[in-house]
Amino acid sequence: MNELLNRIIESNREITSKGKVATYIPALSKANPKHLGICVADMQGNIYTAGEYNVKFTLQSISKTISLMLAIMDNGEEEVFKKVGMEPTGDAFNSIVKLEMINPSKPLNPMINAGAIAIASLIKGKDGEEKFQRLLSLFKKITGNEDLKVNEEVYLSEKRTGDRNRSMAYFMRDVGILEGDVEEILDVYFKQCSIEVDCVDVAKIGLFLANKGRVPHTSEKIVSEHIARIVKTFMVTCGMYNASGEFAIKVGVPAKSGVGGGIMAAVPHKMGIGVYGPALDEKGNSIGGYEVLKELSRELNLSIF
Repeated sequence: MNELLNRIIESNREITSKGKVATYIPALSKANPKHLGICVADMQGNIYTAGEYNVKFTLQSISKTISLMLAIMDNGEEEVFKKVGMEPTGDAFNSIVKLEMINPSKPLNPMINAGAIAIASLIKGKDGEEKFQRLLSLFKKITGNEDLKVNEEVYLSEKRTGDRNRSMAYFMRDVGILEGDVEEILDVYFKQCSIEVDCVDVAKIGLFLANKGRVPHTSEKIVSEHIARIVKTFMVTCGMYNASGEFAIKVGVPAKSGVGGGIMAAVPHKMGIGVYGPALDEKGNSIGGYEVLKELSRELNLSIF
């Protein structure tokens, strides 16, 4: 497997030159656009790696999968989906346009920024810090990595430049989707996006979802199979932003990308995959990571369809 992964990484290195690192969050612009790495974690406990798999990056939108899970655990499915819809969107992940156009004015799904901010507001805790620490503890348990922490530089950069997210949040409070202190809710959201990981951590999140909500290395059941299925379904329909349909056809596994360059994939009953390549395509997905997953899916016949 390591040999296959090395071959796939090297054959897709060149395509990274066609992408660009995210610059709208200034701290993300420091990433090396040539980096490309992968980790595959399987049900038997094997970890396979290639390329720059141990370079640190921030979760960004990959974090939306686990915050959704925690919000459902805290409030129940019905309560969560009163605030956030279940439909994919053809708009960009940070688009504000549909919020005002649809009635009721709730975000279309939890994988776009507006939806993820609404989800962050539903996590229970006496204040923003307690809410975030509960979420971080969940990530630590799922990955088995007690050293996970927030990248302060990225977090402060997001907080300083997050005006569009702020405007969405205040609009949602105005129409009754958000309750509570908007800045505190945004702080939870900015921090969850700024959790620093590598490909191994991301592969283990994917493996946890592939294993129906159980942590394979401890066999601990963190969440019901039903909730794990909800999260994976959103990954298929909305996880790759407005390229989700194409990704489902060409790769065919539940996946979630982030503008930090990561992609987390969960191949049911088989494996979790973490890919990193900070050079992004025009839709905000890792350009090299996408190609790596496409080739790996073809080689190992991973598509669930």
